[in-house]
Amino acid sequence: MSEESESLSAPAPDAREATPDRLLHTGGDGPPSAEDLVLASGRDLTPENVEWAERRLAEEGRSAIDKRLP
Repeated sequence: MSEESESLSAPAPDAREATPDRLLHTGGDGPPSAEDLVLASGRDLTPENVEWAERRLAEEGRSAIDKRLP
């Protein structure tokens, strides 16, 4: 069995254990959206927060979201 298929069928971790990295990180296929950055920052999706995120992405690029994710 391949490593990839094992990670897809891995049992859910016990609530008292840390979640393994292989279950947390998906490595997005494209550039992050303003909505991604808003949600990663723990903010509500409001027009003001989306504008904030658009400015951050314009200034910082991908690192704007990388700074906020584990």
